[in-house]
Amino acid sequence: MQLEILQGDITTRDVDAIVNAANSSLMGGGGVDGAIHRAAGRELLTACMEVREQQYPDGLPVGQAVATPGFSLPSRWVIHTVGPNRHAGQRDPELLASCFRESLKVAVSLGARSVAFPAIGAGVYGWDAREVATVALDAVRRFGAEKSSGLELVEFVLFSTETTEIFRSVFEASAG
Repeated sequence: MQLEILQGDITTRDVDAIVNAANSSLMGGGGVDGAIHRAAGRELLTACMEVREQQYPDGLPVGQAVATPGFSLPSRWVIHTVGPNRHAGQRDPELLASCFRESLKVAVSLGARSVAFPAIGAGVYGWDAREVATVALDAVRRFGAEKSSGLELVEFVLFSTETTEIFRSVFEASAG
């Protein structure tokens, strides 16, 4: 499985699935979540409402993942995951790692060969970008080593130059 770190807009990536750093309501929000909802179109909100009604009436739990179609996005699917909120006392890195693992499990179940992740938790949820990069890269590498998944490409698509540089630094330091 190939890992790539890119700076850019995750909503423009031509991959099988993009991962949304969602809130538990799945009703859209700011940052990556809002950008994905805007780019996918109104159908995404409708699909998320159906997921809430049928599967998660109390909201998607932290560290879990669920998929919807990508609608107007280049990606076929959106995999929604809820990162832990450090400001709310959710400080266990295992919860953060679960977001990446569970998203990959959903991607494999869909038959996806390529997936793009944002820096889950590094925005308004208060996680340090270096810690997110460390946890994310470790979780993805472990998943790739343990599973015969069919995944060929995992991208980390990061919006800011600073976060991209941090991810690249952690990637290079851990590649040995």
